Amino acid sequence: MTRTRTGAERAADDIRLLGDGRIGLLTNFTGTMPDLGRTSDALVSAGAPISVLFGPEHGLNGSVQAGETESESHDPRTDLPIVETYLKSGAELDRVFQESGVSTVVFDMQDLGVRYYTYIWTLYDALESAARTGMRFVVLDRPNPLGGLRAEGPGLPDAAFSSFVGRSDINQRHGLTAGELARLFASRDLAGRGLTVDLHVVEAEGWNPGGGFDSTGLPWVPPSPNMPTLDTAFAFCGTGIFEGTNVSEGRGTTRPFEMLGAPYIDGRLATRLRESDVAGVLFRDVWFAPTFHKYAGSTVRGVQLHVTDRDAFRPVATGLAVLDAIAELYPDEFRFLPPGERLDGPDRRHAIDLLWGSDELRRTVESGLPASGLVGPAAHVTELYGPDVLLYPRVSAV
Repeated sequence: MTRTRTGAERAADDIRLLGDGRIGLLTNFTGTMPDLGRTSDALVSAGAPISVLFGPEHGLNGSVQAGETESESHDPRTDLPIVETYLKSGAELDRVFQESGVSTVVFDMQDLGVRYYTYIWTLYDALESAARTGMRFVVLDRPNPLGGLRAEGPGLPDAAFSSFVGRSDINQRHGLTAGELARLFASRDLAGRGLTVDLHVVEAEGWNPGGGFDSTGLPWVPPSPNMPTLDTAFAFCGTGIFEGTNVSEGRGTTRPFEMLGAPYIDGRLATRLRESDVAGVLFRDVWFAPTFHKYAGSTVRGVQLHVTDRDAFRPVATGLAVLDAIAELYPDEFRFLPPGERLDGPDRRHAIDLLWGSDELRRTVESGLPASGLVGPAAHVTELYGPDVLLYPRVSAV
């Protein structure tokens, strides 16, 4: 198996790929080299003129939970200042970049491949700020852990539902790399607002979009505290919507997003799901007691998803199948979280609407109708985004 060489590895071998001038590196603990050393250390050792590190959600070291960032202002290993960018956008982020004294912003983080995963919206906000402030923007590209052939689930058709879990119209499972997303955002979103950006992508060499992350030869680095395994990432693409409900999505356990439960759920849920025709996954009846977040310290019952065939597994369709079963079996107990009740801070909109990208899912379920009909068949990435955005050839069928 030929190992994929990430954009970070290529840049460490040839820092000329980063361009000239002072650099601000927007990275975190997922910015690693093949030996799992940090990208920041490798680039500094190679002589890259990095003068500041920009930190996103979970912080540079990944020591805090969702909706938080770290308080450190100095990185002892590189002796560089750390400036947090989490939840900064618009004029505030413009000031952060301008006051840093850099001329180039370099982005190196491992995305997950899911619209409501926030690292790509850090990328989006930073790219937009670079356009406004006239800075060069470089993406050190990495593979999409969910593969690069298939897109599933809804987009974000209405700007009224834009948020930090979705700023732009891409599918719930989008199938693009961070570099390809940057090209899409620049050519569609920024250009549509009259903005241009000096964008450069250092491509990952040897990545097969049809082979999945297992074919890269790269080690799995959990991209956030609640994303321990690749199976978790696949499950999250469908079960992340439960963050907008009164069902525990398994935060506070060792298998977040693979385990779902609530005090009112009983053994009927697992039985119902095992009788369904959902492909590529098995359902196990489980009890668990979250150590934090929903139902912390209480024992709840539910199901664990065991992904058995990643190619056959359709995460968005699976998430809706579980949601339909819970809503039908427990109509008096199941509910969506009310406006303003969400994990990453106050927002006077329904969390489920922001996660889904519209209010269609919530209104469908509240009307007593099945949600499963809202997700159509998987689409090929090439058909959705076109060759001008894509950096890696897609040749296999969905």
